[in-house]
Order: sequence, then C-alpha cells, then structure tokens
Amino acid sequence: MNEDRKVGLDKSIGFRPAAEFSSTRVGREGEALAAAYLKKKGYRILKKNYHCPLGEIDIIAMDSGTVCFIEVKTRSTSRYGRPEIAVHRSKQHRLSKLALWFLKENRLLKASARFDVVAITRRGDLNEIEHFVNAFDMR
Repeated sequence: MNEDRKVGLDKSIGFRPAAEFSSTRVGREGEALAAAYLKKKGYRILKKNYHCPLGEIDIIAMDSGTVCFIEVKTRSTSRYGRPEIAVHRSKQHRLSKLALWFLKENRLLKASARFDVVAITRRGDLNEIEHFVNAFDMR
C-alpha cells in the first residue's frame, strides 16, 4: 500500500492531521455544552455558529432583553493556559466587528448588547464551566 494514501496524509484533497480534527471536535462539543448551560441559566439562544463575511460568532443569545455575543473556549489540557486567556485583544476586536455586523443586519443597533465568554476545561468525564458575563467592552 502506498504510504501517501493513508487517511490524513492525502495531500491532493487537503486532509488535515488528526490533531486538528480533535481540536475541532472538542470545540464543537464545548459549544454544545455552553449552549445547554446558558439555556439552564435562562438565556434564549438566537443563533449558534453565526457566520458573516467577517467570520463566526459561537453563540448569540438573549438575556433579559440584552443581546449577548458569546465566545466559547474549550480546553482539554492546560498546556496552553486557561481557556479564557485565548480571548485576547485582537480576538475581542474581531468579535466587536462581527457583533456590529449582526446588529446592523438585524436592525438591532439600539439594543442593549454585551460580550460574554464561556470557558470550559475538560478533565476526563468532568467539565468545569466558567461564565464571564460582560467579559469585555466593544473594541
């Protein structure tokens, strides 16, 4: 068998290494956990994985009349630090542009809005969920 034809190594169709599939899977599972957590807290989920030409917002929800733009960060290892530190200044700036796009698109420019971060740390079968309400201001 030709070694280049193994799953994950076929360069002709752009397969990614298994580690990338794993991080994508962990991220999507984290987003599902975050949505369930937010629903239990009384949030009404408006959109998951909202896409526009500028990028993606993980979750958009309503909380007591406030539009919440929620970034979910999930880690299965502490190698790269706590999940919430990955929402750095440049990420906040990009999320601000995405939020403005959504608000304009949906004629909600006068609505109250905020940015939350849900940080999930996976430890085996247990998940530690931290919710940072109003985590940063529009940049």
